[in-house]
Amino acid sequence: MRMYDIILKKRRGLELTTEEINFFVNGFNKDEIPDYQVSSLMMAIFFKGMNKRETADLTMAMAHSGDILDLSRIEGIKVDKHSTGGVGDSVTLVLAPLVASLGIPVAKMSGRGLGHTGGTIDKLETFKGFSVELDNDTFINNVNNIKIAIAGQTKSLAPADKKLYALRDVTATVDNISLIASSIMSKKIASGADAIVLDVKVGDGAFMKNLQDAKNLATEMVSIGEQLGRKTVAIISNMDQPLGFAIGNALEVKEALDTLKGNGPKDLEELVLEIGAQMVVLSEKAHSVEEAKKLLRENLTNGKALNKLKELVESQGGDSSSIYNEELLPKSKFKLIINSDREGYISKILSEDVGLLAMELGAGRKTKDSKIDLAVGIVLKKKIGDKVKKGEELATIYCNSEEAGKSVLSKLKDVIIISDVYEEYKLIYEIVK
Repeated sequence: MRMYDIILKKRRGLELTTEEINFFVNGFNKDEIPDYQVSSLMMAIFFKGMNKRETADLTMAMAHSGDILDLSRIEGIKVDKHSTGGVGDSVTLVLAPLVASLGIPVAKMSGRGLGHTGGTIDKLETFKGFSVELDNDTFINNVNNIKIAIAGQTKSLAPADKKLYALRDVTATVDNISLIASSIMSKKIASGADAIVLDVKVGDGAFMKNLQDAKNLATEMVSIGEQLGRKTVAIISNMDQPLGFAIGNALEVKEALDTLKGNGPKDLEELVLEIGAQMVVLSEKAHSVEEAKKLLRENLTNGKALNKLKELVESQGGDSSSIYNEELLPKSKFKLIINSDREGYISKILSEDVGLLAMELGAGRKTKDSKIDLAVGIVLKKKIGDKVKKGEELATIYCNSEEAGKSVLSKLKDVIIISDVYEEYKLIYEIVK
């Protein structure tokens, strides 16, 4: 088998066999096939596409390029959740302990953030001492004992995907539905889940900018999951404004704690309940989404979900004091307030710009080696559709550099748009099964 023939075949728009896909993924992963040939194939796939069978085969080849987590010793149906990424997305911090509080095993591999704000792991490290470096036995035992564990993704998880993504990133071949879908799903398959719920973001602050592209991606990933024997559901959610009010690590942790106490932002709670209900149904703990939401709401109000977060933090070496005393969370030196210069309705909040401004404060990473400042960020006071009076507070900037804060303040005014027209905001567009 020659790589030249595989490239030529795909360039002509023909279907690759399972053997051909395995050949190029394994060869590239072992450095037996050069970058330039794989780049050529990626470009051919970008223009000619892949069918559902090819995409599923690519997913499996990348998943099997490294370790496949064996979670068979964990009791019950393991349901994983994945978000395609957004601004102010603290869903996992609320969702994981909430679902686990119903006795459903949550065995989650999470990553660090690159961009707007930290990832789930960075946010969890707001709790002093919290460690994501768990060996396999500890990870499995924690899930069996308290129904939840969150560990960092290892380098051995779908390594071919990491290599292929790095190559696609520098050859302008990222934007292909089959390649995006197989990249995401290869890591979910390798993580050992029995069922998967996907939160596919769409809008200004999301990777997918328009609804049709988001639907295509959701449909493709659900198809991959089903072909590979994993029950899969995708929720398409709106990212035309940040989720919740907080953008920044400790600020998002505080917002997650408020939500676990039943006092969180309505949009964050709505999305958590929708994703959580799908997870509960897939785990067979409820017969319907309505029944599942009722169970989840009960544990948000009776303190069981909050207590489960405490168990998670303590089981992984963290100090849980700040869960019940939010004053102990990291705090910035300075606070700057933005007030409205006119009356009207919030019509737009440019999510991506807000995220990038939070990164300027130090809330995110510009490069893999950037150090995150857990205390800084932005807290919005208004959302799309809210009425605003002249002089009313629009947002608060939390910073450890007054100079950086003032720079962000001058720019943030331009990304919160006020008009005379009321705009209704729809959070959840569609559920794809």
